[in-house]
Amino acid sequence: MSASRSTTYKIIGWVAVVALFIWALTGLELTGFQPTTWILTKSMLSGLVHPDWAYVYIPEGEDLLRSLLETLSISYLGNFVSAIVCLPFAFWAAANMSRFRAVSSTGKLFLSVVRTIPEIIMALIFIKAVGPNAFAGVMALGLHSVGMLGKLYAEAIENMDMGPTEAMTAVGANIWQRMAFAVVPQVIPDFISYTLYRFEINVRSATLLGVIGAGGIGTPLIFALNARQWPRVGIILIGIIVTVSVIDYISGTLRKRIV
Repeated sequence: MSASRSTTYKIIGWVAVVALFIWALTGLELTGFQPTTWILTKSMLSGLVHPDWAYVYIPEGEDLLRSLLETLSISYLGNFVSAIVCLPFAFWAAANMSRFRAVSSTGKLFLSVVRTIPEIIMALIFIKAVGPNAFAGVMALGLHSVGMLGKLYAEAIENMDMGPTEAMTAVGANIWQRMAFAVVPQVIPDFISYTLYRFEINVRSATLLGVIGAGGIGTPLIFALNARQWPRVGIILIGIIVTVSVIDYISGTLRKRIV
């Protein structure tokens, strides 16, 4: 009987997946290819396989290296700001740091609200406030990362061993002594690991934010795309791929040693 019921559930599940797929396809308007599609595709591929190496370094102006350095600066500063700002919110959201569940629940709700707003929306808001520059990108990444890092930090606090904290409470230690000698030494490795992981994500996000004018490598990329300068697009993509790969490798190596 149970085997028959399991088979029925699988059939229902597959039918639901297929039905959703067909329903999604019906909402697409397949207009076909434009007459110039093949010409543009050949030009694009030709430019991508013959990148503009002269753009890597230009002594008197904007180049690939300067743009990548700006992207890394935006990512690092945004990550640094969020790692500091999210600390009180992480302890607020941790269930084992409060006697009342409602307190931690409101903290989790706050972090969820911040986390649900995409970086690109925050960047558009800050661009209106401070102008289209790298500062808008730093603020957008910093604010958005508070939600994610705060959530990860709170989980690290909740998963720690409460034994040392209870022992220090039993001998009369105050809250600051418990935090300094029982809580912080346990959660610091996880905090550093999560911060490094978030930095990897911020490097990719900073590239996207540059497309809308929040600084970084995304700005020259969108200019090159609009002008159809495919060789320049190719060298910019190569720079992004190399930079992200190196950052991922270094961050992964450090996290393995820390945790």
